[in-house]
Amino acid sequence: MTNLEDGRPVNGREIPPRAWQLDAASLSDANKALRILPRELRPYSNGIRMVGRAVTVTASADLVPVLAGLQQCGAGDILVVDAGTTEHAVLGELFATEAVRRGMAGIVVYGLCRDTATLAKLPIPIYSLGTTPRAVGATRLPVTQEAIRLGDVEVRPGEFLVVLNDAELDAALQTAEAIQRREGAIRSAIQDGTSLFEQLNFAEHLDDLQAGRPSALTFTVE
Repeated sequence: MTNLEDGRPVNGREIPPRAWQLDAASLSDANKALRILPRELRPYSNGIRMVGRAVTVTASADLVPVLAGLQQCGAGDILVVDAGTTEHAVLGELFATEAVRRGMAGIVVYGLCRDTATLAKLPIPIYSLGTTPRAVGATRLPVTQEAIRLGDVEVRPGEFLVVLNDAELDAALQTAEAIQRREGAIRSAIQDGTSLFEQLNFAEHLDDLQAGRPSALTFTVE
């Protein structure tokens, strides 16, 4: 398990370096069947890209499993925790600071965190359902690297987050790159004074909808 930059594998097969240039929206547009992390998860800071493979933890409302998962993480990994509680926090500033030291790519907690002022300042993306100062205990034996559920979304060890497995990533990459290039060109054109509506079939699409004809909203540029 190591950093993408030196080209070695991260928690399994190497993540294609092209993936670093893609955003989640482009991947989702490329394959609308992809599993997306639950929308109720919120970041503590914005603007930090999260790309990596999942190290999964079933916390069962306890700190020991989270520590065990953290210990298994290397550079480029994302710790993904099913907290098993929304009454107490299962992660705070010390765990997160260790994640930074390890060069991890991110942390996702389907549950609560604490020490949020510090979490927001750390150079690592962290997502959770919310915050509380109350910590859980530390008495359970750990369960790590098994499939977990974050709401309705299953995450398996080693999967690429958005959430993708290797085959899904390979299939989506080319389409997602084309989408991102096109949207970059459209955005540049808007900034240069060309209306978004000059680059959409909006008027024709609206006419078709009003007439009851099959139609799809599409861009008129490649």
